[in-house]
Amino acid sequence: MAFIPHTAEDIARMLGVIGVNGIEDLFDEIPAELRAGALSLPEPLSEMEIGRLMGERAAIDGRPLNFIGAGAYEHHIPAPVWSIATRGEFYSAYTPYQAEASQGTLQLVYEYQSMMCALTGMEVSNASLYDGASALAEACLMAVRSNRSSSSRRILMPRAVNPTYAQVARAIAGNQDISFVPVDYDRFAGVTLLEALEAYSAQDFTALIVQQPNFFGSLEEVDALTNWAHENKILLIALVNPISLALLKPPAQWGTEIAGVRGADIVCGEGQSLGVPLASGGPYFGFMATRMHYVRQMPGRIVGRTVDTEGRPGFSLTLQAREQHIRRSKATSNICTNQGLMVTAATIYMSLLGPRGLEAVAQASMQRTGELISALCQVAGVKRGFTAPHFHEAVLLLDRPAAEVLAALYRKGIIGGLDLSERYPELGSAMLVCATETKLSVDIDRYRAALTDAMSASCAT
Repeated sequence: MAFIPHTAEDIARMLGVIGVNGIEDLFDEIPAELRAGALSLPEPLSEMEIGRLMGERAAIDGRPLNFIGAGAYEHHIPAPVWSIATRGEFYSAYTPYQAEASQGTLQLVYEYQSMMCALTGMEVSNASLYDGASALAEACLMAVRSNRSSSSRRILMPRAVNPTYAQVARAIAGNQDISFVPVDYDRFAGVTLLEALEAYSAQDFTALIVQQPNFFGSLEEVDALTNWAHENKILLIALVNPISLALLKPPAQWGTEIAGVRGADIVCGEGQSLGVPLASGGPYFGFMATRMHYVRQMPGRIVGRTVDTEGRPGFSLTLQAREQHIRRSKATSNICTNQGLMVTAATIYMSLLGPRGLEAVAQASMQRTGELISALCQVAGVKRGFTAPHFHEAVLLLDRPAAEVLAALYRKGIIGGLDLSERYPELGSAMLVCATETKLSVDIDRYRAALTDAMSASCAT
């Protein structure tokens, strides 16, 4: 708990030095009609009383079993990750504006960039973005700047892309004269329809977005989608889960070589699964990688390794494409927050696990999800939604409203999944479920038993 040492006398002296009568005078530029009224606060409590109150309120939330994903995932985080990340040297550091004085932070970001390039197979990575959704929006803006063969400012957005990400992309890029054209998905397999893309062949589009795994957890036919994009001179934006890349083909290797180009052109996504805990929606961080050919169109910062005049290794900001560093008219973005602390945690997490550790996490997550789907589909009234292979999420179809079933599960201490009825009404009663390496067989058994009771109860009513 923070401790504020200033007494009333201290505050009075400080106000006297700056020549004001009270704290309210510091806000006199705000018109009275715009100021909030007096807050209805309870009587002050002691530190001990506040600690007890907050503990009681935290206990109300409980510790439910979590089987929801949809872009935010519960993975085991080794204890050293945040023990190191919260050291003062990292915890208080932000973006290194004076590079020569921030060698430790710069080296960490350099190592992070190297790891992200290794995961994605791309040639260059930036020093992170605000979150995965805004990273996708930035990738769309970058694609418009980069694809010189297109003047349409139109981007193909499959409906199998995370709906929240699509909404953010439209809010950010859509207000900069970029339009998004939806592409339907196969109701049987749960992947983007290549036939739906064929209708746009030979038309002027700037980019195609491919999420792998997609929002349904299904694995897209990335080779065919990438080849179609490049055959039509369309840039390929890959939206990926970094944990899945420990097992799946990296975006740089998608498709076959066409006109000297193979794989995704821009790769982005959410990095929360790399050592950042679930925490009421954030903070998380977005990542972005690309080909060297497009590096000057990439938002954010890039840290490079060099040597000084005496031949000693050092690190510096080699590319700074933000308006704080260059003329505003030349900036690629002004919302490319670095999220340095989250990147620090991710770098430590990847360093501790290494390639084999990341692969083990990915394999365990796939295995647990397979067990989960098999177990839940044994319950009457539950069946799998799609046939395509999946990573660690899948869609289940229910013969009664998903909202009622999920509410019944929550009463038993289980967060059972995400209700898809509003986002994808054509699926009927459907929910998206997820399992990671944190779920054990006993957890899955508990979920199956609770779901059996919930389905029986809702049937009876």
